Amino acid sequence: MTTVQERSLPYDVFSKVCPSRGTLEHVTGRWGALTLGALHEGSFRFNELRRRVDGVSEKMLSQTLHALERDGLVHREAQATNPPRVDYELTPLGHEVAERLLALIRSLEGHMDEVLHARRRYDEKRAG
Repeated sequence: MTTVQERSLPYDVFSKVCPSRGTLEHVTGRWGALTLGALHEGSFRFNELRRRVDGVSEKMLSQTLHALERDGLVHREAQATNPPRVDYELTPLGHEVAERLLALIRSLEGHMDEVLHARRRYDEKRAG
């Protein structure tokens, strides 16, 4: 087992002052994870992405994209056309992060019967 002192990484997400904590929040929050997962499928225009990430508001998607772009996970390409066209795609780092998130998502989807069964058992115990 590796202790904190033995870690060779210069960042520690468990420290409240570590900048990696903010990026972790951007990536693992509901809209960040879904946005990264969707962009793993390819480049999207804003409204296409909004339709793909069902349930996200325009404001929340905009905030999410800004945060992910600032963290270097998403690239925004604005084209000077009329009307203006903006495309979003993952950076190489964004692809790596999205692949790891998608592995987690697929694992959860594959175990949802177990999760739903556990929820029912829990709820029955709490109600009884």
